[in-house]
Amino acid sequence: MKALRAGPTMPAYFVGHGNPMNAIQRNAYTEAWSAIGRGLARPRAVLVVSAHWYLPGTWVTAMRAPRTIHDFGGFPRELYEVVYPAPGDPALARDVQEMLAPVAVGLDESWGLDHGAWSLLVHFFPDASVPVVQLGIDETRTADFHYELGRRLSALRDDGVLVIGSGNLVHNLHAYAWGGHPAEPFDWALRFERRARELLLAADHRPLVDYESLGRDAILSVPTPEHYLPLLYVLGLRREGEAVSFPVEGIDGGSVSMLTVRVG
Repeated sequence: MKALRAGPTMPAYFVGHGNPMNAIQRNAYTEAWSAIGRGLARPRAVLVVSAHWYLPGTWVTAMRAPRTIHDFGGFPRELYEVVYPAPGDPALARDVQEMLAPVAVGLDESWGLDHGAWSLLVHFFPDASVPVVQLGIDETRTADFHYELGRRLSALRDDGVLVIGSGNLVHNLHAYAWGGHPAEPFDWALRFERRARELLLAADHRPLVDYESLGRDAILSVPTPEHYLPLLYVLGLRREGEAVSFPVEGIDGGSVSMLTVRVG
């Protein structure tokens, strides 16, 4: 890997991305994402770990011009017309491959940017001028594996790379209030989010990695792992003594946490 450039250390974010419609809506969540983007020093590049690239193996996008993927169904035509033409960064992809060795990391030329990436980035960096690379989540590996990959990527923060984990701390679509109907948050969702926030503030990562040990609230909040695991990458990027804050809060549809976690 090349020598790191001098400059301020970038923060890292876990962002609850929620409904794909957030890409084209103005609401409290999207306004907050825009404010985060305006407040950041311009990154050299962005590395996104998205819940929506969940597959066997570890892959990183390595194309120069990643396509915009509309990986959902049943939404208004306006959403399918969104294009986020950010450039890729093949050199960063190779750096990530090297940093994660001996884990075998494939250089992907076919995926692109899924909505876990672009539905946020259209608000963070609306001019699409910052290069973006995605890192896939290996569905065959344990939570510990993903936390460790985050730890190995820590040096990227000193090289001007903004790392974003895109998922949702609580993500139970079976309980979600579809159709735009307002819904009070479920008690189990509130309790799990509250417990996770306490552990984050205490820098007590182990129970968050072993999230199933947190009981029934965790099982209901994380019925499948793909939206939770991006958080573990961001936890791995956290350094001793670094502050954690929550610049975006809320639970959508009763069962999807929109919590954003900032590290650094």
